[in-house]
Amino acid sequence: TAAAIGEYPESTVAEVRAATAAADRAFAAMRHGPRAERAAWLRAIADAFDAAPADLLDVADRETALGAPRLTGEWARTRAQVRAFAAMVADGSYLEPVHDAADPDAVPPRGDLRKILVPVGPVANFAASNFPFAFSVPGGDTIAALAAGCPVVVKAHPAHPETSRRCAALIAGALAGAGAPEGTFGMVEGAGVDVGRALVLAPEIAAVAFTGSRRGGRALYDLAATREIPIPVYAEMGSVNPVF
Repeated sequence: TAAAIGEYPESTVAEVRAATAAADRAFAAMRHGPRAERAAWLRAIADAFDAAPADLLDVADRETALGAPRLTGEWARTRAQVRAFAAMVADGSYLEPVHDAADPDAVPPRGDLRKILVPVGPVANFAASNFPFAFSVPGGDTIAALAAGCPVVVKAHPAHPETSRRCAALIAGALAGAGAPEGTFGMVEGAGVDVGRALVLAPEIAAVAFTGSRRGGRALYDLAATREIPIPVYAEMGSVNPVF
């Protein structure tokens, strides 16, 4: 299918490293930024999705054959996800702040203790094949990471390359227009192992998100564990269920 639409060369290892380095620079600029700013970035993405060209669903259908009804619903769900995360960022409850005030009369005396969730750093997101919107380049993993304050480098799935590129352009354009640092979002492509391996082993990457097969997810998990400082891999793997 990809060949019928266009040629999509695989990203080089150098291009992967450039993307992760840009994400790391963006993280240094955005990690302590105000939540209102980040919420505005997400709303800009949602607005861009709402104004997406009408033929986006046609392209997705041509690449996946999932059908217009399914893709229309999935695209609506994806847009709703972005606005839901924007509202959550603005609310701030996801930070789960805890403050135990100092108590000099306690035995032993207790100092001032504070806890809050903080972004971990650039996230590598491996897109799914069967959800070209909701679990792909513009999907929940990408948006959740951005909402938390983490730059994202997406590994697009080769099953829908044109859809991925169009969605990536919408996200990148929206972020740039809203003033997000360069490198906040990036995308690499490729069906081989070199791209994925380079992405997981890039020292700037602090976490991995994956939706796909158990074999693929397990390979990424094992690879992440070989790093000098292992990183978490959040994987939704497999679809083998018993049927009676």
